[in-house]
Amino acid sequence: MSLDGKRVLLIIAGGIAAYKALELVRLLTKEGCGVSCVLTKAGAQFVTPLSLQALSGAKVYTDLFSLTDENEMGHIELSRAADLVVVVPASADILAKMAAGLADDLATTLLLATDKPVLVAPAMNVRMWQHAATQANMATLNKRGVLVVPPDEGPMACGEFGPGRLAEPPAIVAAIAQTLAQILGAGGSLNGALAGKHALVTSGPTHEPIDPVRYLGNRSSGKQGHAIAAALAAYGARVTLVSGPVSIPDPAGVNVVHVETALEMLAAVREALPADVAVCAAAVADWRVETLAAHKIKKTNDAPPSLTLTENPDILRIISTPGPRRPKLVVGFAAETENLYTHAAAKRERKGCDWIIANNVGGTGIMGGDSNEVTLINAAGEEIWPVMGKHEVAVKLAALIAQEVA
Repeated sequence: MSLDGKRVLLIIAGGIAAYKALELVRLLTKEGCGVSCVLTKAGAQFVTPLSLQALSGAKVYTDLFSLTDENEMGHIELSRAADLVVVVPASADILAKMAAGLADDLATTLLLATDKPVLVAPAMNVRMWQHAATQANMATLNKRGVLVVPPDEGPMACGEFGPGRLAEPPAIVAAIAQTLAQILGAGGSLNGALAGKHALVTSGPTHEPIDPVRYLGNRSSGKQGHAIAAALAAYGARVTLVSGPVSIPDPAGVNVVHVETALEMLAAVREALPADVAVCAAAVADWRVETLAAHKIKKTNDAPPSLTLTENPDILRIISTPGPRRPKLVVGFAAETENLYTHAAAKRERKGCDWIIANNVGGTGIMGGDSNEVTLINAAGEEIWPVMGKHEVAVKLAALIAQEVA
């Protein structure tokens, strides 16, 4: 939806990723969105109030006990004057304070006092992100309805690699637009368009065990499928997300079923049906070993072990089979490395689904990355989309789905 005339209260917490908040403010104001900034004491170690004021064109708030600010607006009014409260970057510290309900500075007091939706974009060291305390805090916030832009995976300022990088500003802008579409309506036409509809989404890879410590798998991160589930929920659908093993948080407001193997995913999908729409974004392993080893296969000086593979069930084809439980709209994904349109169009015919979203994953770092360049293929032909963030792809796809099945 258009951000023109909308208002965001942006809280900038501590962390090296705070510099990206400057670009976020620039992108939001470019779209006509009003931005009020609250800068924490830790955040001020990385960006200055003057920089934020120059980009937002508005006063930057830092002090809970400023009598001038209390007289002009007050922290209660400030917490309620925006359409959406956004925390970027959301450090481990501020997430812990939010989960515990602490209010020891202006930012945490606003977060506790607001009656508006809250969106957080976490950013921290990979070990901090994966720590049980942080994950427990995220689970608590998810249950309370706090929305999340999951962190990206990649190299960090500390020299480590893994999940914990702040999502890129365009992806955060897309998530803000998606959230506001749910709250305020997308031009009055799409808000709640999927209310009363059940959407089934599969996401992530499957891991097919070889022995107790090894498995067959792929590089799927689940970012695209999880973003689609969140986008469909934003349009009012009741969403069941069947997810393989991923390292990203569950999207808020979505019923998530965690599985590991293709057989488990198929069972969860069948349990979730019937549905009005199904989006099969999971990268399901094509094969599994015929016989699972009871113990770890030992390395010897002989030849490597021989694995006999058997084909996994074709979940997309099973869902697309005509019958009373077939969804009105079935959308598949085709990850290809060559002859994109030819292979994807053939897959659509072979599987029997209505739409195929084809994307070229042949380049280094594309599968599991943060952006996507896709082509939508249906009975009418093909529609080539420009390169965009996976959240943006999800929002665009959800809008088309809403128009199709509403």
